[in-house]
Amino acid sequence: MHDFEHAARKHLPRAIFSYIANSAEDGKSKAANAKSFDSYSFIPRVLIDVSQTSQATTLLGKPYRAPFGIAPMGLSALSAYRGDLVLASAAHQAGIPMIMSGSSLIRLEDASSFGDSVWFQAYLPAGRDEIRALVERVRAAGFHHLVITLDTPVATNPENNRRAGFSSPLRPSLGLAWDGLSHPSWLFNTFFKTISKHGLPHFENNYATRGAPIFSSSVNRDISGRGHLNWDDMAFIRELWSGPLILKGVLHPDDAIKASRLGADGLIVSNHGGRQLDGAIAPLTILPDIVKAVGDIPVMIDSGFRRGTDVLKALALGASFVFVGRPFGFAAACAGEAGVTHAIDILSSEIMRDMALLGITDLTQLRADHLYKLPG
Repeated sequence: MHDFEHAARKHLPRAIFSYIANSAEDGKSKAANAKSFDSYSFIPRVLIDVSQTSQATTLLGKPYRAPFGIAPMGLSALSAYRGDLVLASAAHQAGIPMIMSGSSLIRLEDASSFGDSVWFQAYLPAGRDEIRALVERVRAAGFHHLVITLDTPVATNPENNRRAGFSSPLRPSLGLAWDGLSHPSWLFNTFFKTISKHGLPHFENNYATRGAPIFSSSVNRDISGRGHLNWDDMAFIRELWSGPLILKGVLHPDDAIKASRLGADGLIVSNHGGRQLDGAIAPLTILPDIVKAVGDIPVMIDSGFRRGTDVLKALALGASFVFVGRPFGFAAACAGEAGVTHAIDILSSEIMRDMALLGITDLTQLRADHLYKLPG
């Protein structure tokens, strides 16, 4: 999975690549995410018949062919032509879920044909009327799973993106123009192709109506008004939404308990891939505490997953499912749907191989005692 990042670095303009790859401030959370997997070693069993293995799993009452899915990634259509639909189609064909970002540049209605394979992730607007309108739009589009991201009450520090020439919306400049011209494959096969076939991209799904254009010399992307959101707003959404409601960005066991009592159907333990609060705890580190606090609902996880062994460690610690983001975004940028399908196959193959080496044939056999927590 790491190879897709190396290929995308060459293919994408620096500003676009950096937007996907960057983390907040000094990158401490992103580094902690990667390091957290090193805190555990496997304890494999031998002389077990592993000639037939299955990684099929059930999540929220629905069967999936693998225990991982594609995490929400904003602006995917800027790095890959029709990026959100490419990710959704590959996930649908592979029998895994994909979460469509509220910060996508493709209308959420365009992804409705993929059915239950695509969940929708919302960044809530300000005001109950606006929230109601967005939720009703998501329902009308035919989505069954609603994911609410909780860890963005204010905008993250933009310094790393600014250094790379990226802003949201993008501000036209000579440097940005040269960045595009010096990457002709992306320029013609993604940017110009999008403009010629679909017009100038806009933020399509932050509200019930269309948002700002991706290119602007003065408009700031509007995430204002999220700072006042509270548990009462989540209760309001629970009343509005009858389908599975998943809360994403939970890192404290007490918040997990509140979410469970409120009626959330699932949680995603996440620090936003290290993109929000720098120094936030790695999700894998806090995962066992959250599972212990709310063992009655599925606890999912994302942030930093790159290997089949990473996925299995999370599942052994009690996670019900794993979501992976950046590698799939890079795969889509480099090779479209075929790239995403290849990435899914790589991760799935690693999981099957690692299960056999671990001495299990089914994910229900995976337990905490398959891991040894290293001291320190």
